[in-house]
Amino acid sequence: MATRPSDRQPLADQMYEVLLGQFMDGLWSPGRPLNIGALSRELNVSQTPLREALARLEHTGLVRREALKGYRVAPLFSETELIKLMDARLVLEPTLTYEAGRRTTPEFLQDVADSIEELRRCATGDGPPSVRAYLSADERFHFLIAKQSANPFLESAYRSLSGHVQRFRLFTELGSSDAESPAREHTAVHEALTAGDAEGAAERMRQHIENAKARALKDRQAVSSG
Repeated sequence: MATRPSDRQPLADQMYEVLLGQFMDGLWSPGRPLNIGALSRELNVSQTPLREALARLEHTGLVRREALKGYRVAPLFSETELIKLMDARLVLEPTLTYEAGRRTTPEFLQDVADSIEELRRCATGDGPPSVRAYLSADERFHFLIAKQSANPFLESAYRSLSGHVQRFRLFTELGSSDAESPAREHTAVHEALTAGDAEGAAERMRQHIENAKARALKDRQAVSSG
């Protein structure tokens, strides 16, 4: 299990990071019950900070609270939910990318390049990719662009989706039959940003999300038919 963070943090914050780290390390499967008593004993903390941490995770969409039953890891997206989430991203992210493309700086472009290189290393290295490192690099790429848009309202709208996007990444995207495609698609966006082509960057972001949607639906259908 994940190591506990520094005791200098409030205990509920520590537990949030511990549990989120366990999600990112692939230790919790979709639909699995989260027994607060067992977690309390395992992590050697009282149930109160765990309940606070789980309430925060519920807000991200990663866990759900069921009346009289307690908390449970969120199930896999239904096909309809997946389509609607990706459609929401298609509304927001090309616009964020276009706005970021109008405001590029050398520092921003380097940060984006670094996130792509990390994603590529995770996808092409020996053995299975590190779930935590892969997800972190993928998330960083999209958050960097959202922040560079310099539109706090659009950025806030994207961040409000971030928990659901993370759930998509955790339970869908990393299991894709083609884990290297996101790095290639991120590179295409970066190339357009570097060229000062804001419209081209927005279009490549749209293509990236469409491709991610198609990969997820393909993998879902493969699992269902299997």
